[in-house]
Amino acid sequence: MYKNCIKRCLDFLLSLCGIIVLSPVLLILAVLVRVKLGSPVLFRQERPGRNEKIFTLCKFRTMTDARDERGQLMPDSERLTQFGKFLRSTSLDELPELINILKGDMSLIGPRPLLVRYLPLYNETQKHRHDVRPGLTGLAQINGRNAITWEQKFEYDVEYVNNLSFALDMRIFFGTVRAVLKREGISSDTNATMEEFKGTSAQNQ
Repeated sequence: MYKNCIKRCLDFLLSLCGIIVLSPVLLILAVLVRVKLGSPVLFRQERPGRNEKIFTLCKFRTMTDARDERGQLMPDSERLTQFGKFLRSTSLDELPELINILKGDMSLIGPRPLLVRYLPLYNETQKHRHDVRPGLTGLAQINGRNAITWEQKFEYDVEYVNNLSFALDMRIFFGTVRAVLKREGISSDTNATMEEFKGTSAQNQ
């Protein structure tokens, strides 16, 4: 009952209220992003959702379009400004995803939507992360976020799918508030954001 009906109703109502209440914040952030990082203000990218259905995710951009002498984009670490780091560390860059939640592409709580090109790389267990709508935050985000390995993230994602409940969603919600306030796990140990997923080796499965 909760998984198939109540959760979606809560997502719709809470995302609608969030968009209305936070509209001044969204407007201010949009102006700041335009001034500090340029246009477009929103970063749009196709991501797989529930049952691997592709949707367009929207979030505030956090990096510039700086390129090298060959016209290639510079590494993330060089394009990610202090303002961009602030947006990420406070998760303010994620606020436009409330629109995705309102539309039904996403949920407030669930596995984070990753890149489409990762779909062929998941093993049979990891694929189950797409049995539910992706979320604004999830179990992996309160247990290390980008500071843990891909395999650990997917273990948390599948654990969430297998144990989805109102109580678990509430635990994740309050855990997210704590993690955001402490600004935990924003980056991996070796990268400005998170290393690209290249598949799980047989020894790690």
